[in-house]
Formats: sequence, C-alpha cells, structure tokens
Amino acid sequence: MELRTVVGVVKLQTSYGQDRSDGHWGNPMRERWGLSVHQALSPTLEDKLAFTVTATQSYQAAAEVSCKWGSPVSDSTVHRLTQRLGGKAEAQTQERLREIPQEAEPQRASSELGVIMMDGWLAQFRGEGWGEEEQTEKKRVEWHEIKNGLFYRIEQAGRTAGDRGVISEKVLVRWQGPPLELGRRLHWEALRGGLGRAKAVEVVGDGIEWIWNLTEDRWGGATQVLDFWHGAQHVWALGRAYLGQEEAVVKPWVEDRLHQLRHGEQGAVLEEFAALKGPRGQRGKALNEQKKYFAGQAQRMNYQEIADRGWPIGSGPVESSCLGSQCRFKRPGQFWTKSGLRHLSALQEARANDHWDELWVN
Repeated sequence: MELRTVVGVVKLQTSYGQDRSDGHWGNPMRERWGLSVHQALSPTLEDKLAFTVTATQSYQAAAEVSCKWGSPVSDSTVHRLTQRLGGKAEAQTQERLREIPQEAEPQRASSELGVIMMDGWLAQFRGEGWGEEEQTEKKRVEWHEIKNGLFYRIEQAGRTAGDRGVISEKVLVRWQGPPLELGRRLHWEALRGGLGRAKAVEVVGDGIEWIWNLTEDRWGGATQVLDFWHGAQHVWALGRAYLGQEEAVVKPWVEDRLHQLRHGEQGAVLEEFAALKGPRGQRGKALNEQKKYFAGQAQRMNYQEIADRGWPIGSGPVESSCLGSQCRFKRPGQFWTKSGLRHLSALQEARANDHWDELWVN
C-alpha cells in the first residue's frame, strides 16, 4: 500500500487476512496505526491539512499552503478530508451533547459575568433545482440563515496596546437550522467554559426576535441588552420618518437622543418616541414601525447602568465572528450543501472550542 506522509509517499508491503479471534478480514498494520480502509494520508498529515483548512479561506488555498511546507495535495483531496473529518467532528459533537458537560477549568475562581451573544447571516445553498438543465420551478439557489453563538467570561475580555477590544478565549458555535438547536449546543459549550459558576449572565443581541425567544427558553434569568449600534440605526430610521430626509435637520435630533439613551435617560427618550405623531403615507407607516420596535426593546436599553457595571453594551464580538464566517462561506461562486457547510463548520468548531485532539482518537 501507499501512504502519503509529511515526508512524502511511503510504499509498504503489509499482510492482509482474516483475524482468527473474531473472524473479520482486514489489514493488521492499518488497524494498528488507526487508518481507515481506504485512508491514503497519515494521521499527522491529516492533522496538518485539516488545521490548515480551518485557518485558510478555501480548499484551494489550503492545498497551496500544503505545497509550501512540502506535502503537495490537490484541493479535491483537501475537500474529501474535510468532509470525512468534519463528519466525525459533528458525530462527536452529537455524542457530547448526550453527556453532562464538565467545566474545563473547575479550579479557577467563579466569574462575575458570563456573556452570551448571538447573531445570524445568510449563505447560498444549492436548491432542489440545482444542476437541472431544463426549465424548472424548483429553486436552483436558496439563501438560508446561519446562526452564530458566542460565549466568554468577562475576565477574558481586554484591550490591546492600540486600544482594540480583544477576547483571550471564547466559545463559538454555528448552526443552520432551528434556534433551539443553536441554544442547546451553545449552552453545552458555555457550561464547559464556565457559565455554570458565573454570578450573572448577560445576553447581547441585535433585536431579532429569535434571539430573545431563545434567551427566554434557555437563559431565562439573564440580563438582556440590545446592541447599542443596532438601536442607534433604528433611532436614525425613526428620525427620518418623523422629520424627513434632510440631514441638517435629522442629525442633531438623532444625536441628542442617542446621547440621552447612552447616559441613563432612556425612559424620557422612549416616552418621547411613543408620543411622536408623523405624517400620513409611507413616512407615517415607517414611524409607527419604529415606535413598535422601541416599545418591544425598551427593557433592553438600560445602557448607562450596564456600562457602569463594566458589562458590554455592544455585540461586536459576535458581529466579528459573523464577518469572519462570511469571509469563508460567502466567497464568490460558493454554493453549499447542508452537509458540506456543517462538516466544515464542525471542524472549525472543534478547533475553536478545544476538541481538536479528540478527532484523532479512534
């Protein structure tokens, strides 16, 4: 047999036969090394290639990098490896979810705060009509939301010398499907990361309904905070609906209300919003939509008190994770299958959440 390794292709002559102890047919050397029946790459080479896949922006890029460190492979080989190992990573995730999570660092002190952030983004998938040459009513391309969930302990957040926010360690989970499943997976990893001994829990989101529904279902006692930047965008939308599109008129009105919202006067501002009366037509409709939005988010806008505690009022970390995801999964010409995206995601999550070494355990 031929086995591709980090030092090149190795040709071996090995025995194949029937095991007298249990009657199965196989190759004792492959079994001793933990190789599957048709596996052509050594475990060490697979480790390096798989890690490279999670750190680059395409299968082609991973293949090009492998050539640089002396183990040339094709992008199709990298793709097959990713799907196989990603499938194993997903199977291991499902197995872990059946167990009670054990905290990774039980010896450390309790955290003052556990922070959970969630957001979503869209990816292109191959629809039922993909590849059909004749005219069809089936969709050839479909857009589906991918949900990102993130957890970290407040002491893991800091700032660089250049005053840029940074999180030393965090849990990252991605899911395409019902929010409840994202919550199940994120909760498990968060407990492993220390959520169970956090003295308080905060959930920060952009205002979309599924985030708050999931929060009530999974972390009912958490403090909920509407991301300040997203709230500000709705203040701008409300201001334009109320005053019109002239920037010189709208800007000072909006900036004054944002200052009040940020510095503890949200009650007065929200009362003012509720009492606004706009013109008829589209502007009036837009104004009512924004008033309804703020009525639903009012209890999540206590920014001054939250900031005084040293807690975040913005969802920048999960927004950044979504941007990073899109850099990998929304490249020009990319269309995914459900299993293809899930397997690559599972491989990335194994790396991000410190399950990587488990991939090499038979």
